[in-house]
Amino acid sequence: MSTAAASRPIVPAERHVERMARLADMLGHDGLDGAIVGVGPDLEYLTGYQAVPLERLTCLTIGGPSSEPVLFVPRLELDAARAGVRPDLRIETWEETDDPYVAVLDRFDDRDDGDVDILVSDRMWAMHLLHFQIKDQDEIELLRLAGAAADRVVDQIASGPLVGRTEMDVAAEVRDRLRAEGHELAQFAIVASGPNAASPHHQPSDRVIQPGEPIVLDIGGTLGGYNSDTTRTLWVTGADDAKGPTEDFRHLFAVLLAAHNAATVAVRPGVAAEAIDRTARDIIDGEGYGENFFHRTGHGIGLEGHEEPYVVAGNRQPLAAGMAFSIEPGIYVPGRFGARIEDIVVCGPDGPIVLNNEPRELRVVSG
Repeated sequence: MSTAAASRPIVPAERHVERMARLADMLGHDGLDGAIVGVGPDLEYLTGYQAVPLERLTCLTIGGPSSEPVLFVPRLELDAARAGVRPDLRIETWEETDDPYVAVLDRFDDRDDGDVDILVSDRMWAMHLLHFQIKDQDEIELLRLAGAAADRVVDQIASGPLVGRTEMDVAAEVRDRLRAEGHELAQFAIVASGPNAASPHHQPSDRVIQPGEPIVLDIGGTLGGYNSDTTRTLWVTGADDAKGPTEDFRHLFAVLLAAHNAATVAVRPGVAAEAIDRTARDIIDGEGYGENFFHRTGHGIGLEGHEEPYVVAGNRQPLAAGMAFSIEPGIYVPGRFGARIEDIVVCGPDGPIVLNNEPRELRVVSG
């Protein structure tokens, strides 16, 4: 095992014990007899096990005749399961000729009337029950580490060279640098230059970056299993002062920065998610760019890149301490240019905790 792999940050085993205990308490509170948690982020959240999705059943049961959680796995996955969970988690295997569904349901067969109420996860239901959008301190630290690594990559890319290279070439460098900074996966690298910056989810192309234009960098991946996601906007001059940002772009960016900052400051427990979106949108609307901001202000983040809570109109869910999400307003002028600023923010007990520290102001670089 490499030194880097051995030192990869992880959520400690005792945190998984706490999470399963919290789920058991919530099941009892809701009058449910137990839960069956399948492969996916919810299983990883509870056990740390990154199970491979197969047609063979792997699941965690909580509740039933014994309060002891049990991880059911096909026999051929036993070694992987043992390596992926804490040593004291009970594991039961099933053979190819067994009916694993009967074995799992037998865990809950303790009611005289034979009628049991079981929560069965398909991601969304489990995440809703567990309030997975509430992050504990270990998760927040992993999000912070992932964000800091992405910040360093943004700074490295901004330092150049950029002019004369294709978007695809720069995107490949972004991915390489994310991995060099400790990411297991470099999941996306949006490099949108010139008029392409007006496309929020632009796929890097063979367009050559020119002096006198903006570049939107939106990058991210996973570090310690938790996601990074940050966006910064650059302007490249090619070392020619005459090719600095135009006045109309500077104005657009100043409006965007004000909207981003106001939305961030508005974060605190009890504030509805839609109110954060409205804070950013009101500023952008007020300056005449309303039609040019056509996506939500943010999304939750954790083991998944996009999860609850969504910072969008119509989401009246109140923010709570420990929720982690992006704040990422953008303004896009088709055929000309665009800009976006994105940070990952945690709702703290008294206000926002910003996990990205790379400067948000328009960064003018030689490229």
